Amino acid sequence: MNVERITSRNARFQQWEALLGNRSKRHRAGEFLVQGVRPISLALEYRWPIRALVFDLDRPLSRWAADTLRSCRAAQYGMSGELIAELGEKDSTPPELLAVVAAAPDSLDRISVGTCSVGSSTGASFLGLVFDRPTSPGNLGSIIRSADAFGAHGVIVSGHAADPYDPKAVRASTGSLFALPTVRVPGPPQVQAWIAEQRAAGRDIQVVGTDEHGEADVAEFDLTVPTLLAIGNETSGLSQGWLEACDALVRIPIGGAASSLNAANAASVVLYEAARQRRSAATG
Repeated sequence: MNVERITSRNARFQQWEALLGNRSKRHRAGEFLVQGVRPISLALEYRWPIRALVFDLDRPLSRWAADTLRSCRAAQYGMSGELIAELGEKDSTPPELLAVVAAAPDSLDRISVGTCSVGSSTGASFLGLVFDRPTSPGNLGSIIRSADAFGAHGVIVSGHAADPYDPKAVRASTGSLFALPTVRVPGPPQVQAWIAEQRAAGRDIQVVGTDEHGEADVAEFDLTVPTLLAIGNETSGLSQGWLEACDALVRIPIGGAASSLNAANAASVVLYEAARQRRSAATG
């Protein structure tokens, strides 16, 4: 395979550099940058389209990087160490390998309701999570990671929100973005229409939001049935539209001087509780 060498900030370099901080350009190009052994390996394992692999020309490659280049049919580019460092994360070691990956379509049909996600140990009952207007890419990536860890079938990002393909979100997900369908929607109406379709097909999904004024503690509420959990914006919580879309609201009891939990922490608590209840139900 021919390898193109990039040793100056040419048009292709500038195109990839724009993917780091320009959401509009990521959206128009339909692609994003990925670095790290686990994220790139998971992107390949879950068959995400790899448009290009970029490797460091100025140092010996690890066996993993060499094997990845050898086995992947994507276009390959050798880049000077100085330039590839500019495309890497600023607070980490310059990457030896970067992947340019095509973004997935924002279709709720990607989220399976009738069967378990691969590797799930929580039974066949659907579990999903919607994050309403997240502002922090890091929180969004952390929630995707937790949802994957606790057996969810998918994550929905609602409203004007952080981008799951932002480098900070991809990094915080530690590769779970590639294993767990993550779909962006404009707001509650699209999700409500999707839920109505599921209910019409005999899959009755309850929508359960988290709120400090919820009517029950999360541990006292039945999360073993098909459930879509709703987590609110880091500052203002669930929007009025999502509060109205919820069938029930639950609260997470907390103590100490804290007035609330970080959105990613709150999501992890309710996802863990759902997984705990399902394991208990499965073992009798």
